[in-house]
Amino acid sequence: MECVQHCSSCRTLSEKDICNICANDNRADTQLCIVETPSDIHAIEQSSIYKGKYFVLSGYLSPIDGIGAVELGLDVLKDKLHKQDIKEVILATNATIEGEVTAHYINNMAKQFDIRITRIAHGLPIGGELEYADINTIAHALSGRKDYY
Repeated sequence: MECVQHCSSCRTLSEKDICNICANDNRADTQLCIVETPSDIHAIEQSSIYKGKYFVLSGYLSPIDGIGAVELGLDVLKDKLHKQDIKEVILATNATIEGEVTAHYINNMAKQFDIRITRIAHGLPIGGELEYADINTIAHALSGRKDYY
């Protein structure tokens, strides 16, 4: 535990100044996936689909709790978007009110850099049944539908 620190690039937990993902030259420098916690990186990495880099907020905007843009490192993120050649920001915050507000804030901030901004899809899990899903999940799944191939 004594050696654990935040990666100086993505802010995840690491035993080195730069974590293994950020140090990996095979990862796409032009894609940046914004997540709330280091464990979110682990969940995304399990899919073996995403090959870009990350930025960890370590929370979500919550003014009532005193958590603002500075506490989440959004000033660092803004500087990263300005200085690096990032083509796409993937908003992978949780589908909670706080996560949506945080994603909206980052979306507004990133627009000024002419970067493609995408949001991960939300809805029914594979193998899930409609009758067991809550109404918000069903509503989100319906509003985010896409053409069937």
